[in-house]
Amino acid sequence: MCAHLLVAEDNRGQADLLGRYLRAEGHRVTVVHDGRQALAEARRQRPDLVVLDVMMPGLDGLNVCRILRRESSVLVLMLTARSGEEDLLLGLDLGADDYLTKPYSPRELVARVRTLLRRVDRVRTDDTVLHVGDLTVDLTRRTVTVGDKRIGCTPAEFAILATLAGQPDRVFARKQLDRDAADRAVDTHVLNLRRKIEADPRHPRRLLSVYGLGYKLTDPGDESS
Repeated sequence: MCAHLLVAEDNRGQADLLGRYLRAEGHRVTVVHDGRQALAEARRQRPDLVVLDVMMPGLDGLNVCRILRRESSVLVLMLTARSGEEDLLLGLDLGADDYLTKPYSPRELVARVRTLLRRVDRVRTDDTVLHVGDLTVDLTRRTVTVGDKRIGCTPAEFAILATLAGQPDRVFARKQLDRDAADRAVDTHVLNLRRKIEADPRHPRRLLSVYGLGYKLTDPGDESS
């Protein structure tokens, strides 16, 4: 899948290298070097995916991600030199779809981009509306509703929810929900989904954990589930 990508990286040499690798994949690439420029170009050009460095001048990547997620469902791949788990999970909690920790190889980044785009493309091709109780996942319009309430989801969250809703009450392992993401990344996406679709996220009745196995989506009104 060829796409329009926005690369926001303040290291100009690294940014140019990433641009060359991504263009070699057939993508159209825009490169910027600070957070405010990244936000402006994302709003102006509406790219399919943003490669977003955390440490940038003007406006850091975490704040750019926070603003972008309020405004759109664009895919976001975070780049961070921070190795602490809290920093990585903060990016996911703000709505990033995946992350890479520096140093990384350009080939690894290209592979992650390919996976994210393929994930969204796979969901787009399915012309189906899924219902689990009063939760509805429209795969064509890429919308989620609970009752009459529209729920905003990131692309990663939507892909996980679509997989679960496709087979209610089936237990999916983390790798079945996202084979390329770390377990902690999947867990964070699930926690974010619970905040959005559960009446009480601390005591979920829809998106359930199955100890030692993974997660399942169920109808909270179905006593047999």
